[in-house]
Amino acid sequence: MSTSPLAVPGGTWTLGDRTVTRFGYGAMQLAGPWVMGPPADRTGALAVLRAAVDLGITHIDTSDAYGPRVTNQLIREALHPYPETLTIATKVGATRDARGGWPPARRPDDLRRQVADNLESLGVDVLDLVNLRLGDADGPQPESLAEAFGTLAELQQQGLIRHLGVSNATAEQVDEARRIAPIVCVQNRYNLVHRHDDPLVDRLAAAGIAYVPFFPLGGFTPLQSSTLSSIAARLGSTPMSIALAWLLQRSPNILLIPGTSSTAHLRENVLGAGLTLSADDVAELEGIGAERTPSAGRAR
Repeated sequence: MSTSPLAVPGGTWTLGDRTVTRFGYGAMQLAGPWVMGPPADRTGALAVLRAAVDLGITHIDTSDAYGPRVTNQLIREALHPYPETLTIATKVGATRDARGGWPPARRPDDLRRQVADNLESLGVDVLDLVNLRLGDADGPQPESLAEAFGTLAELQQQGLIRHLGVSNATAEQVDEARRIAPIVCVQNRYNLVHRHDDPLVDRLAAAGIAYVPFFPLGGFTPLQSSTLSSIAARLGSTPMSIALAWLLQRSPNILLIPGTSSTAHLRENVLGAGLTLSADDVAELEGIGAERTPSAGRAR
């Protein structure tokens, strides 16, 4: 059953030759607990994906490591053949182990295999956008990405990838990637508390490169903030909606990929992110970073 369309907040952004809604959808939560195994409600997971497209969202974020292979297969089952307007971004550079860890897999052969796996599981001949996942579960790490990103650039030249990006990256790694091949986005951990990338967000905006924050409300454990809760109550909204609305207003190059396994929550997120925050609201929210020190969380 189709979902009645809403006004997707934030307008659009251009990723290379693709125009996407700034409000997207992240498929990570469709897998089982700790992003391992199948969803508890497969029918519900397929319904959320179809609802996202029905609502007008044109940017879906995934990875073959989610499950592994679970979210890509759900996306294919729910949406293939894909609408021409839909952009599917995926990530390579990590696999999963039996304990639910995210061991790095960035050697050239690893990356070629992961790109091939994504092509197969999504059922496409070319991937719209591939992000190279760097660092580890503790966040970005200072290391060269030259060999790994160069491998993806070669696959792009072979016609298997349209656009490239980096994830969990330092500002120096972003610069290194740009010297190898053009990038259209950076996907890092960023939210009301975790503001270390503020200078990078602004620099990328000036260069026309998207910034895609993950964990917009702190991670697997929601950010506990009396200020955020107070503002949400005052505006008749939810903490998640306020956090998403702040991100959309923070910079025009920020693209959102909040995830949910509930169609109702998806609609709530879309409606809530369209809230316009006043200058006083924004000033109050930007003081949250002083309330607590951000925890490391889990990298994606």
